[in-house]
Amino acid sequence: MKITVLSSGSWGTALAKTLCDNNHDVHLWSRSQEYSDAMEAKRENFRYLPGFPLPDSLHLTADLAKAIENTDLIVTSTPTQYVRHSLEMLKEHKTTAPICNVSKGIEVSSLQRISEITSEILGESHPFCVLVGPSHAEELIKNMPTAVVVSSQFNYLAKMVQNVFMNQNFRVYTSSDLVGVELGGALKNIFAIAAGVIDGLGLGDNTKAALMTRGNVEMARLGRALGGFEETFNGLSGIGDLIVTCTSKHSRNRSVGEMLGKGLSMDDIKAKLGHSVAEGVATTKSAYQLAQQYKVEVPIIEQCYQVLYEDRSAAEAINYLMTRDAKQERN
Repeated sequence: MKITVLSSGSWGTALAKTLCDNNHDVHLWSRSQEYSDAMEAKRENFRYLPGFPLPDSLHLTADLAKAIENTDLIVTSTPTQYVRHSLEMLKEHKTTAPICNVSKGIEVSSLQRISEITSEILGESHPFCVLVGPSHAEELIKNMPTAVVVSSQFNYLAKMVQNVFMNQNFRVYTSSDLVGVELGGALKNIFAIAAGVIDGLGLGDNTKAALMTRGNVEMARLGRALGGFEETFNGLSGIGDLIVTCTSKHSRNRSVGEMLGKGLSMDDIKAKLGHSVAEGVATTKSAYQLAQQYKVEVPIIEQCYQVLYEDRSAAEAINYLMTRDAKQERN
């Protein structure tokens, strides 16, 4: 099967390697001809996954028409805020290949999930699925056991993607809750930033456990309001992804929060990130606006928004959350 992966970040590269392991004809597309040529010369994604040789069978290209010609599946790993542009390019090439999105976020300008953007640009009948879960490229590239979930309104596509990706190191479950799976993958990045703030302030396990538990409640609340199923947030795309991104040294969102907790400005943090993207910064804004629109109580998300966009200090945010009116624990 020919599979095209857009684009050549760390996660797209790790998935491309997994697909090569499964003996597929894999084409990894990069926006930059210069970088694609450099990767070809070194046979390594030295910017995003240094130290790991690319499979000999992996095709590298910056020619989108060539990459998607007669392809059976397009895997999109473009950062969420740039997904619309990628989909518009695919529309120009009149592709009919199914789309498997692996990015996690909510578009700020429209407050749309990636499935909604795809339907708007390519049409509601265009086959689409999302593949997310607790997974870091730095571990998958080393063949460390990883489990994720695929969801689609097209049942045949979910099963096809499950079969295409699954091997002894990469286990794929299916779910019928596209909305919940998408939102779990997106919203957990907000709480990863908050978890990083806790690390940066030198607070302890008690604090982080409280954050993750109550954060999962907020994910489920907002998810229900937007049409997802509550039980989805107790699965791989919900609590699973929340755990890994709040605790891992590989999490860019957690790292952003840690730098915030240590007093760095967002401008300094963006400079340190370089080419990498922390999806949670933009998703915080989107989720805050959605919660306002749907009148959902999400105090942690609100405080994250104020820290990131209204110059509230992390200490003030934590004090507010800890001194709110006493409540009964509920979902």
